[in-house]
Amino acid sequence: MLSRTGLRLSSAITALLVSQSTYADWELNMPQGVTQVSQSIYDLHMLILWICVWIGVLVFGVMFYSMYKHRKSKGAKASKFHESLTLELLWTAIPTLILILMAIPATTTLVKMYDSSDAQIDIKITGYQWKWEYDYLGEDVRFFSNLATSKDEIYNKQDKGENYLLEVDREMVIPTGVKVRFLITSSDVIHSWWVPEFAVKKDAVPGYVNESWVNVPVGKEGIYRGQCAELCGVDHGFMPVVVRALSQENYQAWLDDQRAAKVAEAAAAMGDFSYDELMTTGAEVYAGRCAGCHGQSGEGMGTIFPALKGSAIAVGDVDAHIDVVLNGVPGTAMQAFAAQLSDVELAAVITYERNAWDNNTGDTVTPINIIDARK
Repeated sequence: MLSRTGLRLSSAITALLVSQSTYADWELNMPQGVTQVSQSIYDLHMLILWICVWIGVLVFGVMFYSMYKHRKSKGAKASKFHESLTLELLWTAIPTLILILMAIPATTTLVKMYDSSDAQIDIKITGYQWKWEYDYLGEDVRFFSNLATSKDEIYNKQDKGENYLLEVDREMVIPTGVKVRFLITSSDVIHSWWVPEFAVKKDAVPGYVNESWVNVPVGKEGIYRGQCAELCGVDHGFMPVVVRALSQENYQAWLDDQRAAKVAEAAAAMGDFSYDELMTTGAEVYAGRCAGCHGQSGEGMGTIFPALKGSAIAVGDVDAHIDVVLNGVPGTAMQAFAAQLSDVELAAVITYERNAWDNNTGDTVTPINIIDARK
């Protein structure tokens, strides 16, 4: 049998021979990020780290040298002195000087982080349980971004994808080479909008608007992912952030597409929809927006998230049902979906709720009904 020393040596050699890719998921340092500010934060972090390392080397080096050089076995005797003014001044002045020198680059970096002036684009970000709303101020573009990871992945019915819990149905889109200001708030509880590679992490607080900003360099187009970094409720882990950075030309084309889609959506709401079409669309909307609280089969989840199967709302007065979905129920977990869903989606999901799970009211709610209710 190998001795204990032999086992240790064998383990060390094996570790040295292992491919570097094995350690890819064992990164201990903070990411450098893609923006100038994120790089400044990384450089500051490394500067302070090395200052602390050298302080530690110096202090422990002097301590261990003193313990070795002046040990009792060599006959050393401790010097006797009391209240040395010189020493007290030194061990006060030196740390103070070090802290001042460290504060200079730290303050410079903080000033950069908080300087959101001269932004060319303003995007209002509102946190909801558990989704984000992006409102491009002055551009007539506004939408919600929801988790797109399938329930089958979450409940281990299929293999988890590469971006598990970090994928959304609609990404925030920003241009490169342009300073974009984020105005961050919340509609319910405290959230936190966080994208590590932007070095942006800002709390979304109800009733307050916090500011942050980003300027993704030209040539750094791509997708950047983050999450809500505040414990905001039972589904906190299902609230990702996905930002796509495009060239300025492609960003403008995206804005034009969003406006055209809004016009097309309004026109579609004036069309005729069959019962089967509404039920099919309603089932999709319900699975994505409602099932997380009310259950896949409308059975609800305790008293906080009541059942829809056989409920007074789902089988009662249709106008009351429309009002609840549009405007929510103040003081409860029921959100208002008037701004979150289109007229077609609202009509479809209400039709579905009134006829699924043996509710069978026979009611068909059309987009025109939703348009009238909005008035």
